[in-house]
Amino acid sequence: MQNPKVSICIPFKDTAHFLPECLDSILNQTHQNWEVLAVNDHSNDASLEVLKSYAEKDVRLKVFNNEGEGIIPALRTAYNQSSGEFVTRMDSDDIMKPNRLEVMVNSLVKSGSGHVAVGQVRYFSDRGISNGYERYETWLNQLTANGTNYSEIYKECVIPSPCWMAFREDFEACSGFQSDRYPEDYDLTFRFYEKRLKIIRCNEVLHLWRDYDTRTSRTHEHYAQNYFLDIKLHYFLKLDFNFNRPLAVWGAGFKGKTIAKKLKKQKIDFTWLCDNPNKIGKKIYGKQLLHFESLKGLNNPQSIITVANEEAQNEIRAFLKGLEQQPMHDYFFFC
Repeated sequence: MQNPKVSICIPFKDTAHFLPECLDSILNQTHQNWEVLAVNDHSNDASLEVLKSYAEKDVRLKVFNNEGEGIIPALRTAYNQSSGEFVTRMDSDDIMKPNRLEVMVNSLVKSGSGHVAVGQVRYFSDRGISNGYERYETWLNQLTANGTNYSEIYKECVIPSPCWMAFREDFEACSGFQSDRYPEDYDLTFRFYEKRLKIIRCNEVLHLWRDYDTRTSRTHEHYAQNYFLDIKLHYFLKLDFNFNRPLAVWGAGFKGKTIAKKLKKQKIDFTWLCDNPNKIGKKIYGKQLLHFESLKGLNNPQSIITVANEEAQNEIRAFLKGLEQQPMHDYFFFC
């Protein structure tokens, strides 16, 4: 496959201030066989005018209005107009490194179908980056450097959005942008995982993530913590939970309580574990909390671990290793 065409789907809303840098970074790509499908999601600023001015100068940029409302319908609108052999996404407030498309195209051509290309990312902001974002960036880039992204998929979104690329046929086999589940990037990551698309490891920073107060992932309810927990539990029950094995939930904080409530609603039995002496023996939602040593009394259990403290996580890993349990088979960290 020589010089394949890349379809770049870009939803945009009220990002007029950032769009020129975004679009210039695409125009300056070393791989030049691309098309941009930019979809206006009911902008109230000059975003549409900015896109149209660029489209007038380069026919590879095509602008549409969202056929629905929100990021997912905008992505569907964009994809329905696309024609490239490869598919990727771009956020209208971010910046591509000049070789992003070239590196990803070459990786896919070399590896063949059944793979997804990813790249490392870097946050940038006018006000500096918080410790939380810095830690997430480091964690994500380490996974990407090793191609082991799926190994911690239940913690956070492990494919950097929008820094991925796939063959069109593989993307469609994963149902593309058809899912209505938010956060849409995390849901797509799980569908890549479900269809066993292999991650192509990457040691280069290919994408720059812009952080600012009004960014959608900071402000929209679709990116609140409960939406992430919904996705994690949905795909765990669908892909990794063995209903013939007993289930244990570790931790009784916000995430543990939320998971417990959802399991009870679905009538899925579980043993609730913790190491807090103030909680052991008490009941929450009618379920008694037991000391984590009670796991030893279960026959071949699986565990959802909602404990966030890193030191406690290391202790849990050591305990489970002593029971000869394996990550992503016997136990799954949800945070």
